[in-house]
Amino acid sequence: MVVFSIYLHPPPHSSSLHFPTCNYLIDYRNPLMEASASPLSFSSLALHLPNHRSLLLTSPKPYPCRISVRPIISSISEKPPTPSKLTTTTTTPPSPTRKIPGDYGLPLIGPLKDRLDYFYNQGRDDYFKSRIHKYQSTVYRANMPPGPFISNNPNVVVLLDGKSFPVLFDLDKVEKKDLFTGTYMPSTELTGGYRVLSFLDPSEPNHGKLKKLIFFLLQSRRQSVIPEFHTSFTELFDSLESELASDGKANFNDPNDQAAFNFLARSLFGTNPAETNLGSDGPKLIRKWVLFQLSPLLVLGLPKLVEELVIHTFRLPPFLVKKDYQRLYDFFYNSSTFVLDEAEKTGISRDEACHNLLYATCFNSFGGMKILFPNMVKWIGRAGVKLHTELAQEIRSVIRSNGGKVTMAAMEQMPLMKSAVYESLRIEPPVALQYGRAKRDFVIESHDAAFQVKEGELLFGYQPFATKDPKIFERSEEFVANRFVGEEGEMMLKHVLWSNGPETESPGIGNKQCAGKDFVVLASRLLLVELFLRYDSFEIEVAKGPLGASVTLTSLKRASF
Repeated sequence: MVVFSIYLHPPPHSSSLHFPTCNYLIDYRNPLMEASASPLSFSSLALHLPNHRSLLLTSPKPYPCRISVRPIISSISEKPPTPSKLTTTTTTPPSPTRKIPGDYGLPLIGPLKDRLDYFYNQGRDDYFKSRIHKYQSTVYRANMPPGPFISNNPNVVVLLDGKSFPVLFDLDKVEKKDLFTGTYMPSTELTGGYRVLSFLDPSEPNHGKLKKLIFFLLQSRRQSVIPEFHTSFTELFDSLESELASDGKANFNDPNDQAAFNFLARSLFGTNPAETNLGSDGPKLIRKWVLFQLSPLLVLGLPKLVEELVIHTFRLPPFLVKKDYQRLYDFFYNSSTFVLDEAEKTGISRDEACHNLLYATCFNSFGGMKILFPNMVKWIGRAGVKLHTELAQEIRSVIRSNGGKVTMAAMEQMPLMKSAVYESLRIEPPVALQYGRAKRDFVIESHDAAFQVKEGELLFGYQPFATKDPKIFERSEEFVANRFVGEEGEMMLKHVLWSNGPETESPGIGNKQCAGKDFVVLASRLLLVELFLRYDSFEIEVAKGPLGASVTLTSLKRASF
């Protein structure tokens, strides 16, 4: 995932390099819709990444920068919620200190009871809500799955509001080592014997090297992103239309998985999977491999007793997926020679680099698109024809005024579209669970109280509650497409936290913010642009899946204006 940082200005005396911006353009006036290359230079859209050589020599501290943001301005019929109550500067007294409420129950029994409540008796959201009500606090003690016998210690301090949650990003206070999946860590046999980047704390030497390698990959392939997205998702829409015509409805998720994997392989590695031994098997192999890592956290719809014994109590043996993983590894090893060469220059073996590239592409990037894109289609589909029309009018008007080309600069002129993407990331972030271990004793503040946390305690935050905090966002449970339009709306982006950090901050080798934060935003914008250039509106049916929404399209109305 690439760091297309918009308006990113390095501080004085920084060692960052300024790369000229090159954008591939899609000409929608051409009936064949061919991709043409046209280098453009936009000072406001320059891609600025840390110097991938000099940063290796620096200590793992956050890369300082400032971001200038052009306000999102749009003329639309719905007035966005007013955040004035949040932006007023007032002096508030210190929060009263209280003991963290809650307990962990008896050994073994307490964690098992909480696990059953979390998965079956209450469900995830009600598991957290009921305890907020019980303890009259958004900070409390509880157990997090999987518990016995996969997790050695399921005890956590739960953070469920937008004020306490951001402490999980403060690396002066918390450590991130081996906490990517929470209270347990999947076997390294699933990742070639390596602890991959997602499980490394920034204080570890390999963290900076590996994250910088991801930056190198994304910067090297930035010119391919827009044209390859168009190619891959045109194939998706053709497939959906064909299925709709024959069956009267079309499943969105499976074709989206194939389009997402094809897009990532083509844009980042210059390889079309269909022309390799992998063929169209990539998404299927990834799903199986991810299942072996995340099964302790999932409900698959099997009988409760079977799920409890098979996936929540014991780990699935890695050898069962070894051959599938090897096929993925071979594909990435053969497709990423230029990145592996760079890895060797920085002291990373080709083998370790390849396992990390596979993980970053298949688990982080593909996994994110697998969850996020259906969720976006769900929320925007539910919003109805009025929003669809406004988005189509804005997107098509801007593209026409930019010569029929889809570019990053053109998308910056689409305030409603940009806001709708941010709102999708706010209301249902693709990564819901965040963890951090206290490095020292310190005080956490919620909106109502302060709590003493002890060194070594594991902190857990459920992000959907933090980003739907009613004390931060008005109409917090509603999807408001134009929420982030205008200067006041733009100020609220600091509370959008999906990337393991605020939307107003940038990833660097010294933090744990997603290396492809801006790449995800760009891909999400492209999805809406491609969708509403092609269609006036669409209708959907939605069901719940193990990793997000399962979306079925029941109609697609082709563009009429």
